[in-house]
Amino acid sequence: MSSLAALVAATSILVMIPGPNVALIVANSLQYGLRMGMVTVVGTTVGVGLQLLLVVFGLAALVEFAAEALMWIKWAGVVYLVYLGIRTWREPAGDLTAIEATPIIFWRGCLVALLNPKTLLFNAAFIPQFVGSSPTPMELGLVALVFLSVLFVGDVLWAAFANTARRYIGRFGQLRNRVTGAFLTAAGVGLALSQR
Repeated sequence: MSSLAALVAATSILVMIPGPNVALIVANSLQYGLRMGMVTVVGTTVGVGLQLLLVVFGLAALVEFAAEALMWIKWAGVVYLVYLGIRTWREPAGDLTAIEATPIIFWRGCLVALLNPKTLLFNAAFIPQFVGSSPTPMELGLVALVFLSVLFVGDVLWAAFANTARRYIGRFGQLRNRVTGAFLTAAGVGLALSQR
């Protein structure tokens, strides 16, 4: 029980440190509102969940291979996020109510989370610390579920925070575009810097 409490505490601290996932969640919440921010949160949670499946089933070699194999896809994601950031930065000010979300927001969140080799290797090292020396898949699964739940709640709070800021920034359309563009670009840069 104490290890689960330590896991919750450690994960809560990690969630407070924004990375590429949080930058994307904030950017989409600012641009499209809370609903699409939540869609992004679900996407990033699914991406991290897929990484955790590799850890739970003890596929350490696959984790290592996946981190190497997905590098080229990661760079495509970096270019795409920076492109979106620059495009959003340069957009003219518009009415927030007229902005429509694109259907790929979920997948964008999922891919940014899934293709980050740093989090893949971090999760492989982090999760086993909260179980015994010979953990079963069930024990690892429980720890992964707690980790993912805390991560989800923290990301929901980031989306809600950004949505609150959106109400104030929304009055200044150009500023909103600049802030959103900066967060999208930061997500791309964060993904680019996520080296092993």
